[in-house]
Amino acid sequence: MNQRSGDGDRDDTVSTRRDSAPRHGRIRARMLSVDAWVDTMLWRVLTGLRTGLEGYSAWLRRFRARGFGRVAAELGSDGLTFGLLGLVLMLVLAQDAFEQTERADWRTTEDFSVTFLDRFGNEVGHRGILLNDTVPLEEIPDYLVKATLATEDRRFFSHFGIDVMGTFRAMVENLRARTVVQGGSSLTQQLAKNLFLSNERTLKRKINEAFLALWLEMNLSKREILKLYLDRAYMGGGTFGVAAASEFYFGKNVRELSLAEAAMLAGLFKAPTKYAPHVNLPAARARANEVLTNMVQAGFMTEGQVIGARRNPAVAIDRSKERSPDYFLDYAFNQLKELARTHPRLANDRIVTVRTTLDPGLQRQAERATLDTLRQYGARYRVEEAAVAVVVPETGAVRAMVGGKDYGASQFNRAVDALRQPGSSFKPFVYITAFMNGYKPSSVVPDAPITIGGWSPRNYGRSYAGAVTLKTALTKSINTVPVRLAQALGRDKIVDNAHHMGLTSELPITRALPLGVAEVRVLDMASAYSVFANDGLRVPPTPILEVRDSNGETIYDLSRDRPVPERVITREASEEMNDVLVNVIEHGTGRRARVPGVTAAGKTGTTQAYRDAWFVGYTGNYAAAVWFGNDDFTSTGRMTGGSLPAMTWQSIMEYAHNGIELKPMPGVDAAPGGTDPALVAGATRSGDRPRLLREPSMEVLTGIGARLEAIGKRAALAPAGGAAGSIE
Repeated sequence: MNQRSGDGDRDDTVSTRRDSAPRHGRIRARMLSVDAWVDTMLWRVLTGLRTGLEGYSAWLRRFRARGFGRVAAELGSDGLTFGLLGLVLMLVLAQDAFEQTERADWRTTEDFSVTFLDRFGNEVGHRGILLNDTVPLEEIPDYLVKATLATEDRRFFSHFGIDVMGTFRAMVENLRARTVVQGGSSLTQQLAKNLFLSNERTLKRKINEAFLALWLEMNLSKREILKLYLDRAYMGGGTFGVAAASEFYFGKNVRELSLAEAAMLAGLFKAPTKYAPHVNLPAARARANEVLTNMVQAGFMTEGQVIGARRNPAVAIDRSKERSPDYFLDYAFNQLKELARTHPRLANDRIVTVRTTLDPGLQRQAERATLDTLRQYGARYRVEEAAVAVVVPETGAVRAMVGGKDYGASQFNRAVDALRQPGSSFKPFVYITAFMNGYKPSSVVPDAPITIGGWSPRNYGRSYAGAVTLKTALTKSINTVPVRLAQALGRDKIVDNAHHMGLTSELPITRALPLGVAEVRVLDMASAYSVFANDGLRVPPTPILEVRDSNGETIYDLSRDRPVPERVITREASEEMNDVLVNVIEHGTGRRARVPGVTAAGKTGTTQAYRDAWFVGYTGNYAAAVWFGNDDFTSTGRMTGGSLPAMTWQSIMEYAHNGIELKPMPGVDAAPGGTDPALVAGATRSGDRPRLLREPSMEVLTGIGARLEAIGKRAALAPAGGAAGSIE
C-alpha cells in the first residue's frame, strides 16, 4: 500500500511538470510580442519625428534671410532671448516687493491722523496724513495739481508708470553734469517708494520701484494714484501730504491756498528738508519760482498768470521759536502703528488723539543741555551729533528724547534707529551675569595680561593692577577682568541676559563682546539700565499713555493694557550692581555725573578710536542714556564718556529731580550728605507751579543760568578716563 501510494505521488509530479511547460512557452511568446510592438512603435515615432523635422526645415528654407535681413534677425533673436532672461531675473529680484502688495490694507498702512498730547494733556504736535476722503482731489486747487505735475511728472497721464523719455533725459543731464542733477522716477514710481519701499539708493530698490509702479498702474486709476501721491509725500516739518503741509506752513486749509503758496508746496517734493520754508525761506522761495517756470514751460499756465505769484511770494508761518519734540513724536507715531497691529479698533478709526508719556519741561531741558554742550565743546572735541533717552523704570514711560541736534536738517532718530558701539557701558551686562552665577562684588579676579586666540585686550594706560575685586574693576573700568569673566561664564549667557534686560539689536558672540564691541541703540540702553533701578524687573519702554478715537472713546490705556513686569535678574544681583555703579559715579570714571542730593548710578563708555562716547545711568526715579559721536563714524577729539556725555546726563538729571519725591535705589543707602529719599527737593518744576514769569523771560533766565554753570565747569573740563588702546 505504501509503495503504490508513493508511485501515485511520482506520477502526479511528472504530470504537473508536463502541464507547466506549455504555460512558460506562452508567457515567453507574449513577452516577445510586446517587445516587438514597443520596438515598432519607437521606430515609427522616431521616423515620424524625423520626417516632420525635415519637412519643417524644408518649409523654413523658404523664409531664409540673407545679408542684412539675416543680421537683423539674428540680433533680434538674441536680443529677445537676453531680454527674456533679464526680465526673469528682475522678476526674481522684485519678489520681496510684490509680497508687500498682498496686504489688504496697503492703501491705509500709515494713514493715521494723530494729535499728540503731553502727559498733562496739552497739545504738542501732529503726525500722519489725511484720509483719502477728507479732501477730495476735486477740491484741491487746480494750480497745486498743475504745479505738482509740471515739476514732478509732466507726462503722468500719458505714460504707463515708467516715463521712458524722462528717464533718458535725466540720464543725459546727469552724464553731462557728472553728478546726479535730475531724477528719472515718474510720479507713480515715487508713490511706489512711499507706499512700499525705503529711501536706500540701490539697484534692487530701483528694480522693485519700477515693477511696483507697473503694478499700481494696473490696479489704480491715474486720479487715484495722483491723490495718493498728494496725500503720502513727505513735505518736511514732520508733515505728510499737501493738506497737512498747508496747515503747518501757512495755517490754512489746502482749499484756500494761493498760487504762490501752491508753488512753494510743490517745490517741497524734491527735497523737503532743503526747501522747507520754516527752515530756509529764501531757498523755498527760489524753488517756488522754479516751479512757476516749470508750469509755464509745460503749458499749464502763461507767464502773465504767474507774474503775480513771482512778485508776491508766499510767506510761511514763523516757527523758529517753536520747540516741537519732533524726534519723540516720530517715535510715538511709529509705536502707534505697531500698536494698531494688536488693536483692531485702530484699523477702523485712524483719526486719533494720543496722550503721550512726554514731560515737556524735561524734554526742553534735554534739548537745551545737549545743544549747549555741542555749541560749547563740539569744535574742541570734533563731535557733531548727540542723542538722549530718558525713561521711568517702573512704567517704561519715555519722558524725553533727543534724536539729534537739528530735526530740520536730519529726521534720522539717533536715539531709536542708530546702532553704535557702547564701549565700557556694556560691561554691567557682564558683571550682572557674574553676580547671577555665584560671583560677588568682593570676588577677586586678577587684572593681568590675557591672550585669547592671538587677541590681547589692554587697559587704559597700558598697566595692570594685579588682583582686584569686581567692584574695583568696574569702578575703574578695567578691561581684562570682564574678558576673564566672559571666558569663565560663557559669552552666550551674557548675550541672553542683555537681551532679556532690553537690548534688541543683534549681539555677535565675539572675544571683544565684553568690552562693548557690538552695536546697540540709545533707547535700549536706557531701558536695560532701568532694570537695575526697578529691582530686577523689566518693563518695555513706551511713549503712549492713552489713545482715543475720533469719538473720544478710549481705545488703549497703558494703566489697563500694560504688560506685567517681568523679572529678568534676581533682586540680590540687582542690589549688588546698584552698589557698584553708584561707586562708579562717586569714585570712578563717572564723577562728572554726580547729582547733588540724589543717589545716582551709571557707567561711562568710550569706543575704539574715540568714535562713540556714552554715559548711561539711573536713579530711583529715572534712567537715561546719553551718546555723543559723528554720523560718519569719524573719530572725535579724544572725547570719553566721562566728559561731555556725563556732563549732559548730570544736567538733565539735576533738572529731572527738582521738585519731585526722591525714590530710594534698591540696595543702596540714602544719597551722600544725608539726604532723605522721601524729601521733596527745594524748587518746584515748571508745569507743576503757577507761572510767575512769561515764557520768554523764563527761557532767558534759564539759559543764563546754564551758561554760568557751564563756565564754572569749563576750567575743570579735560578728557577723563578713556579707552585703553581701544575701549574705556
